[in-house]
Amino acid sequence: MNNPISTVTDISTPPTEVEDEISLLDLLQTIFDNLRLLILGPLVVGLAALGISFTVPPTFTATVKFLPPQQQQSAAASMLASLGGLGGLAGAAAGIKSPADQYLVFMKSNSVQDVLIERFKLQDRYQSKFKTDTRLALTGSTRATSGKDGLITVEVDDKDPQFAADLANAHVDELQKLLARLAVTEAQQRRAFFEKQLLQVKEKMIAAEQALRATGISGSVLKSNPTSAVAAVAGLKAQVTVQEVKLGAMRGYLAESAPDFKLALNELANLRAQLAKQEKDEPATAGQGDYVSKYREFKYQETLFELFAKQFEVAKIDESREGAVIQVLDAAQPPERKAKPKKALIAIIATLAAGFALLLFVFIRQALRNATQDPESAQKLGKLKASWSKALGKAS
Repeated sequence: MNNPISTVTDISTPPTEVEDEISLLDLLQTIFDNLRLLILGPLVVGLAALGISFTVPPTFTATVKFLPPQQQQSAAASMLASLGGLGGLAGAAAGIKSPADQYLVFMKSNSVQDVLIERFKLQDRYQSKFKTDTRLALTGSTRATSGKDGLITVEVDDKDPQFAADLANAHVDELQKLLARLAVTEAQQRRAFFEKQLLQVKEKMIAAEQALRATGISGSVLKSNPTSAVAAVAGLKAQVTVQEVKLGAMRGYLAESAPDFKLALNELANLRAQLAKQEKDEPATAGQGDYVSKYREFKYQETLFELFAKQFEVAKIDESREGAVIQVLDAAQPPERKAKPKKALIAIIATLAAGFALLLFVFIRQALRNATQDPESAQKLGKLKASWSKALGKAS
């Protein structure tokens, strides 16, 4: 009698593992069948890329490193800090508060680039018809970065090493000129503004003084000695005016949700509250109302005149300054070695890319061959070809 167990097929190996093993063997067989193509093809492409790289003109990179102007409190800034509210207004405009990123923007500005274009005849060198295209070409050949050490690095690429060095150093020179021009212009604007305000307040102060004298001050009027109370009110009123001017200026460069703007707004509210309390507690004696009001107006104009006079002197000092100072750490020198093309890197990348492309081509070609041998796959492939031909016919 036959043993039924002997007829059972050995199922110790799962079908999926057999299929995976066969699939892997097929892939390896495909690779070995096309081994010559997969080796020689990338080598030929790599050698061709290496040969082409010798025909590319070398590019040299010149580098300059400099330290931008540091943010330090000058004597003028110290004077501004002692002036209270109006000092904060002028202090926002005075001094150098530009981070390194701002200097990078300055070097990429049209003001600097246009000067460099005219200075080095870059339109002819880059063979560009419009200045806009020349700016783009200059931006593409220039890289400016700021490091954590506070230094700014400018790199310029060009086929001529001496020209690359000259253009890199010129970026620093033109940035220095731009900063000096901006500093002088800003100081001149502040000086003209405070000079105009000073003249207006001076006229009002003289008129207030004449009106005060016209009241006919007598000993009986001075017995009440309202000067201290009136002077305090006038001082607070001047501070309120100063804070209002400060807020008006801050709206030009700050959002109303900014912390500094909110702080200034709170200071204005506190000053107004103190002024209201002081005016409420101010002694008002009969027969002295006209004198007190005129004295208050005189003290108010006098306080504003003192503040604007100090601001005018600070602006004149800033106007006489030469502007921001740039300290060059390493001036650009003509580079001795070319930066690109990197021939070895080009050959390696071309070889790897060609190898990957040929390997993909071999696998796709073998898959199509296998599909033609399977009836079901051949039918699907035929439908795809028919659809492709139909789409081409419609397109034509």
